Amino acid sequence: MQHDEVIWQVIRHNHCSFMAKIETGIFCRNPYNVTGICNRSSCPLANSRYATIREHDGVFYLYMKTIERAHMPNKLWERVKLPRNYEKALEIIDKHLMFWPKLLVHKTKQRLTKMTQMRIRMRKLALKTREKIMTTPRKEKKREARREEKAEKAAVLEKSIETELLERLKKGVYGDIYNYPVDKYNEILDKEVIKDAVSEDEEEPEIEYVEGYEELEEEEDMEDFGGLVISNMDDDNDVAVGMDNDDDDETVAVERKRGRKDSTRKLEKEEPVAKSKKKAKVLVEVEHEDTNERQRAVL
Repeated sequence: MQHDEVIWQVIRHNHCSFMAKIETGIFCRNPYNVTGICNRSSCPLANSRYATIREHDGVFYLYMKTIERAHMPNKLWERVKLPRNYEKALEIIDKHLMFWPKLLVHKTKQRLTKMTQMRIRMRKLALKTREKIMTTPRKEKKREARREEKAEKAAVLEKSIETELLERLKKGVYGDIYNYPVDKYNEILDKEVIKDAVSEDEEEPEIEYVEGYEELEEEEDMEDFGGLVISNMDDDNDVAVGMDNDDDDETVAVERKRGRKDSTRKLEKEEPVAKSKKKAKVLVEVEHEDTNERQRAVL
């Protein structure tokens, strides 16, 4: 038969694995303790009639223990699920603990209140974004630094050996020995090709000089022909009467003009400064035998 007073005397004065003594007081680590304090009314082992509240996966449950199930440890605690609504949970506690001691009912309701507030704070903290501080051990940092130093030294050493061997090979120190790896040889060839391409791009472009007055002279010739046509169009009646004579006279005038043009071009080559300042003008007169009229063209 279970005797609560004997159990409490043994636990309190001899040994209890759930007891935690600190400067502020004596606490209990038992998960079924309703207050977390080690005393006679709150001890779940020394009370054959006991009630508490526990949480499983965010759901609250009401646990109750009676003396009738003391001989069945696998069915010692009766569990009742509590709703999320705080007021409805209090109603269920009052319903199941109607004839229980008032002090135990009050402690159970206090535990429900504290756990509800804790759940609300947990939800608020989960919604906030906070920085996560990660620590790295010193040993790992030192190890990584040593590895980096060794790798850098090895890379510099390999590079220096490669350059030295290439210089010796270019100087002909090894003679006809060609047992070096082909991949490295191809790598060096590619680098030399790239260097040659870069040097070609960096060379200065060649400067060329080209004559630029040919087009201008052709345009001047076209303007002169246009001036002759305009002067001929002024006298429509004369052109209609003596078309044949005009054609002969115009050919003569054009031949004269070409001869004079050649002479003017020679002068322009000898004296380009004089040409830029003042342009020479040539007056051509054409007489018709049938009519006493004259035609003039300015070149």
